[in-house]
Formats: sequence, structure tokens, C-alpha cells
Amino acid sequence: MIEEQAFWIAWTQINGIGSILIKRLQQHFGTLAAAWSASREQLLQVEGLGLQTIGEIVLQKSSIDPEKLFLQHQAQNPNFWTPNQTDIYPRLLLETASPPPVLYYRGKVAVAENQGAVPLVGIVGTRHPSEYGKRWTRKISTALAKSGFTVVSGMAEGIDTDAHLGTLEAGGRTIAVLGTGVDVVYPARNKELYQQILSQGLVVSEYSAKTPPDRPHFPQRNRIIAGMSRAVIVIEAPTRSGALITARFANDFCRDVYVLPGSLDNERSHGCLELISNGGTIILGIDYLLKMLGAMPQLDFDPPPQQLELLEINLAPELKQVWEAITDVAMPMDLIVRQTNQSVGEVSSALLQLELMGLVSQLPGMRYHRS
Repeated sequence: MIEEQAFWIAWTQINGIGSILIKRLQQHFGTLAAAWSASREQLLQVEGLGLQTIGEIVLQKSSIDPEKLFLQHQAQNPNFWTPNQTDIYPRLLLETASPPPVLYYRGKVAVAENQGAVPLVGIVGTRHPSEYGKRWTRKISTALAKSGFTVVSGMAEGIDTDAHLGTLEAGGRTIAVLGTGVDVVYPARNKELYQQILSQGLVVSEYSAKTPPDRPHFPQRNRIIAGMSRAVIVIEAPTRSGALITARFANDFCRDVYVLPGSLDNERSHGCLELISNGGTIILGIDYLLKMLGAMPQLDFDPPPQQLELLEINLAPELKQVWEAITDVAMPMDLIVRQTNQSVGEVSSALLQLELMGLVSQLPGMRYHRS
């Protein structure tokens, strides 16, 4: 029997079918294997597929052998995930509208990181930062690493490079999302950084081995940075920059966007000031940022042990189950849902009641910790 992964690879070979349509096919048919054998009439029921596109699909499928293609692909690309591998594919990325049908990787995989138990934060900015931008990138990435966050960036020159270096030097994990194959170092001067990331983190890309840099790849790469991260930090960005594209993706994916304020005299800060005026959260210092990200639990309400014990005893079973799943360290709602095996609606209702009782506090990004 042909593996389901083989059909994820096969669908990527069909011209005109991108990540959004592949996800729709999988959602409509249940598996991409079923989609592969679907009739024209069945394909017409998928949103976004018209007669002309379906004609192209049928024509191109006739020349593709999914099993043979899969074996060839594995030989050239030994390490990759597809969205049907829900136990290992990055969970937050999977929840977006356009997860890469194939996500290649090199380096050290952390399953807990992929499953959302370890928070990922993206850092992006200009390739030509000021000394102020470089200094704050190092300060922020160092603080995040020491607080247990994994830092995600694009390994480009400038802010990306400083974000990775700051994290590595602090002993933290970092993920580089490339606009090339995972075996291609770009820019070439980051070869040493690339090797450091492989030994202490991960390199990922939606492009297969040996894919060279190409301008259209980088905006697409930015959606992966935003999709993998619970929050995105923009350090310095002019009004036309890839960092702002990443921020827009973050907004589309309902991620928090934090912005380093800058001077009106600095063109590199104009995009950041625009983000702040449109609702981005201004960074007012390291402690403030960490608190907003949930690294420093708020302890405004601290009932005596006897009172806390009484409240726990009197909790309804469904509330108690949610309460026991939450810790003093901020947790994303989806992790609480998984740990309790309750529905999203049930967990949401329970969290609201626990908040009203003063037992739980909510932080930006749908994260909760014990009060």
C-alpha cells in the first residue's frame, strides 16, 4: 500500500496547485490518496477548483507515479515532514491556511517544540540595521533564550543573523527558516552560523534539496516564520520590507506582534512605527516583553494555601480537570485542550469560570497560568 506521504509529494508536482488548495483537497477528501483517485465531478466540489484547473490536474497526474516519485524524493531529501504526520509536524504551522505540503529539515528535532509545549517566538527586521537595532536584537534574543523560548528567524543578513547569534551565544535553541533548500547556505557568509544552528537547533524550508535562492521564495518563507511562532517581534523595518510581510502574516494567523520603537529620523523604524499605530504592541523593555510573552507569571492574586485548597475541593469535575492541567508557567490554550481531552468550547468555558474565580490569569496570545 502506498504511504499517504507519497501523495503529499505527488500533489506538489501538479502545476497550479499550491499549499492552500492541497490543504483544501485533504480536508475535503480526508486523505490526499483519496483526492488523487477522485473523479472530475468529485474534484469540482472542492472550493477553488474550476474545470480548467481540474483538466490540468487530470493531465499531469497521468504522468506521475506517486510511489516511484516518493522513493526518488526520499533518496534526495531524507528528512521531511508532511501535514498528515500530526504527531511531529509543527502544530501551530499546521493550523494555518497554507501549511507547507512538505517541510524539509536539518539539525536537531525537538518534538515538544513542534507540539507547542515549548513556545516559539519569531524575530525579524531589516538586513541593514542600525547599531541600536543590532543591540536590541541581541538583548531580546538573549533574554528569550534564557527564559526558555525558541527563537525563529530567517538567517538573512542583519537582524536575522543577530537574532540567531544572540540565541546561540546564550545557549538557547533557534530555528532558521530558509528560502532555499535546507542544504543551501544563503547568504554564503553565514556558513559558520548555519553550522552552529545545525548543532544547536534546526533549519527548515518548504523547498527541496539544492533549491537556490529566488526572490519570490522569501515572502513565502516569511509566512512559515509567522506560522511557527506564537508571537513575532519586529526590530527595525522600513515601510517596504520583508519584516512587515511577516507581521501581516502574523496578524492573519492571530499571532501577537511586538514592535521595537524607533526614531522618526531613522527610515529603518518607519515600518515599525506604522505597525505600532495599527495595533502592534510596543516593546517597553525586556522585563515588559517577557511578562507579555508569559515568561514571568503574574502573581497579583495569591490566596492562602487553605483557601486555595478549599477552592480546588469545591471545583466541578470539568473545572478541576482544566485547573490541574494548568501550571504556574503560561500555557497555550491548545496545549490545555490536548492535556484535558476536552473540546475547545468546554476548555474555553472552564477557563473563563476559573478566571472569574481568581484562579487563572490570561496573557496575550491565548496563554494561561495559575494566578
